[in-house]
Amino acid sequence: MTSILIVEDLAEARKWLRGIAEAAFSAPHEITMASTLRAGLMAASQQLYDVALIDLGLPDGSGIEILRAVRQRSADTLCVITTVMGDDVHIVAALSAGANGYLLKEQPSETIIRQLSQLAEGIPALSPAIARRIMEHFQLTGPAVTSEEGLTEREKEVLALISRGMRNVDVADQLALSGNTVATHIKSIYRKLGISSRAEASWYATMLGLSPGKAESENGTGTPSADGPHRT
Repeated sequence: MTSILIVEDLAEARKWLRGIAEAAFSAPHEITMASTLRAGLMAASQQLYDVALIDLGLPDGSGIEILRAVRQRSADTLCVITTVMGDDVHIVAALSAGANGYLLKEQPSETIIRQLSQLAEGIPALSPAIARRIMEHFQLTGPAVTSEEGLTEREKEVLALISRGMRNVDVADQLALSGNTVATHIKSIYRKLGISSRAEASWYATMLGLSPGKAESENGTGTPSADGPHRT
């Protein structure tokens, strides 16, 4: 069963997103609906979800708080922002908090269904307009990684994990490394990418198509992927 959390304040939009979720993810579905920040946080505290579709503009706060709460409880949950807000501030905030996708609700239903269904293949769910903004950002900032000084496989693993909002201590536990080693890897990643914050690291991880599951499988660790909905 695919367990899905939908956080949206408008009743019609909740109904619309429910239909999209049912079409995009494997049946049977267990869907929890929330219309406020408070209700979303309560739902996130009571259950683990395979998928969370989260609006940003809620009547009592920002959906980013729910994203962080869901991500703190489970690194495996596929968290996708569904919103009308397409500015850089909200995009960076969502990616740095660990979002697996950022979709604008102005898109046709069929497009959103296709983008969500591709999450199981490790493809980030990004509206074309959001993908263009990310590309424009990197065209204007920071040096590109050269083939002579590309990221190592371990650095890719670390980048993938910190881009999902994990703390250094959590990354250390996940990869069986010391805290000092993780800090050294992060310093090297920042130097190679020409960045200085985790928000920028999230942009790069998204552009590079990195995820913890993908990085681990490429490195042959055999750790199960965190990118596809798990079954309950």
